[in-house]
Amino acid sequence: MKYNHKLRVATNTKLNDSYFLLTLVPEHNEVRLSLPEIKPGQFVQVLTDVQGAFLRRPISVCDVDYERQELFLLVQKVGKGTRALASLQPSDSLDLLYPLGQGFTLDDLPDGEYRPLLVGGGVGTAPMLYLARCIRERGIVPDVLLGARSADLIVMQDRFSRFANLHCTTEDGSLGVKGFVTSHPTLREGDFSHIYVCGPKAMMMAVASLARQRNIPCEVSLENTMACGIGACLCCVENTKEGNLCVCTEGPVFNTDRLQWFEQK
Repeated sequence: MKYNHKLRVATNTKLNDSYFLLTLVPEHNEVRLSLPEIKPGQFVQVLTDVQGAFLRRPISVCDVDYERQELFLLVQKVGKGTRALASLQPSDSLDLLYPLGQGFTLDDLPDGEYRPLLVGGGVGTAPMLYLARCIRERGIVPDVLLGARSADLIVMQDRFSRFANLHCTTEDGSLGVKGFVTSHPTLREGDFSHIYVCGPKAMMMAVASLARQRNIPCEVSLENTMACGIGACLCCVENTKEGNLCVCTEGPVFNTDRLQWFEQK
């Protein structure tokens, strides 16, 4: 079920020059609500208070703490809308349409040994944190592999370390293994049951290709351009083996077996 709520900004934390972390609580005009059920991989549509900005911004759910009733959004400053979000102060309110889309597959985790690998790059790091939390709450410690150009762009390391075994790659070698995530031995040699990925499309395709070669099921969270978030505008359509599907409603998470990535010439 989708909700349109105004949430109060509890904190707005600058992580570096590019990223900041919003902590939101379901409270508006002193009326306390409860966060709805949100699955890892789902997203929100945020209404920004910017003149001339009529469309909501899609943002992945970064984390949810139900005990504290806090919703976290990792935002990258790229335009007027996200710069407006960066300027929000505690006690400001934010209009959200949420939760939207289809999340990662967690309902049918197999019994016995299960070893998931979560791979995030850039702002695609965001949904990996909540996914790591949900997997850890099921008694499984996942491996998380994060990649970025440099160490200062690897964000939320302390938060990831609470739930997962954390591995990093940087293109300049300033943190972890030098190179792309596909260079890391954890990805190339680890014995994993499932791989979950979010980040730049080229990165996701490279990871998915490795997973395919090793016969490991792989799910990706696509970052196609979105406008409405409810399947009406059709601007986020992805070509799949089932035809053209709206990423905002049928995704953003897809098993790579459903995509046409490896069939395209």
